[in-house]
Amino acid sequence: MGGPNNETVGDSFASNKSAKVFVAGHRGLVGSAIVRKLRHLGFTNLLLKTHQELDLTRQSDVEAFFAAEKPQFVILAAAKVGGIHANNTYPADFISINLQIQTNVIDSSYRHGVKKLLFLGSSCIYPKFAPQPIPEEALLTAPLEPTNEWYAVAKIAGIKMCQAYRLQYNWDAISGMPTNLYGPNDNFHPENSHVLPALMRRFHEAKVKGAKEVVVWGTGSPLREFLHVDDLADAVVFLMEKYSGLGHMNVGSGKEVTIKELAELVKEVVGFEGELVWDTTKPDGTPRKLMDSSKLAELGWVPKISLKDGLVDTYKWYLENVKQ
Repeated sequence: MGGPNNETVGDSFASNKSAKVFVAGHRGLVGSAIVRKLRHLGFTNLLLKTHQELDLTRQSDVEAFFAAEKPQFVILAAAKVGGIHANNTYPADFISINLQIQTNVIDSSYRHGVKKLLFLGSSCIYPKFAPQPIPEEALLTAPLEPTNEWYAVAKIAGIKMCQAYRLQYNWDAISGMPTNLYGPNDNFHPENSHVLPALMRRFHEAKVKGAKEVVVWGTGSPLREFLHVDDLADAVVFLMEKYSGLGHMNVGSGKEVTIKELAELVKEVVGFEGELVWDTTKPDGTPRKLMDSSKLAELGWVPKISLKDGLVDTYKWYLENVKQ
C-alpha cells in the first residue's frame, strides 16, 4: 500500500467508472460541465445534491452526508461566486460562505475515507500586480485585488487546507485554479454576472430591442484570458487521473484577448448590428490577467475549444435556456 503519490493503476480515477464520485456544486457553471464530462466518459455512480437537499455551509449536514454515502472521489466545485459589483456588495457572504463550504467538504472527505479530492479555485487568488503570465509561485507574494479579496482569501485558504491535509495526513487532496470561465449554465444576471455573459446578454437584449448602441464600462484595453468550461472539465478529469502534487495547478487557455476584442467577438456571434460605445468614466479593473499554465501543459494537457467556437456554443445555450 503506497501513499497518495504512488497509487496503483486499479485505484486510478478514470479506470474506476463505478466509483462513487461526489461533485459538489453540480448545478453551477463548473459542476454541471464536470457532470456532463463524467457521464460522457461512462461514470455511473455520481453523487449529486442540490442546495435544498444538502446545505454545504452546515457542518453537521455535511458530516452526516459523508458518513452515509462514503464517496470515493470528491470534486469540489461549489462556491459563492460573482463579479466586481457582487463582491463589493456582499463581502461577508463571499468570505463566510466559501470558507464554510470548503472547510466542511474537505474535512469530511478526509474523515470519511475519500481517496482523492480536487478543490477548484480561481485565478483571482493571485496578487493584483502579479507577474504576467502568472505562475503558481506568485501566490501570496503581494497584495490582492481589493475588489475581490474576500473571495480570494477564502480560496487561498482552501488551497492551503488541501496542502495541510496532505502534509499532516498524507492524504491526496489537490487544487486546480482555473482562469476566467464561460459556457453553458453561466450566470447571465444583469447585475451579478462576469464580463463575458454580461456582454452576451446585453448585446442580445439590444439586438431584440433594435437598440442603436450598447455602452460598455471602461476603455476595453484590459487583457483577459477565457477558458470554455468543457475544457476545464476535461482538465479536471486529467488532474484526478494524473496529478497528486502538493502545489496547486493553474488551468488556463494560454490565449489572451482585450475586452474590446472580446466585446466585438460577442457582438458578432450574437449578431448585434448597432454601435459599441465605451464609457471611459467607469473602472477597467486589472490591466492584464493571464495565467501561466505551462506546468499543466508539461503534464500533457492542453485546451481544445477556441474562443469563437466556445462563444457560438454558449450563445446557443443562452437562446435555449435563458428566459427572454
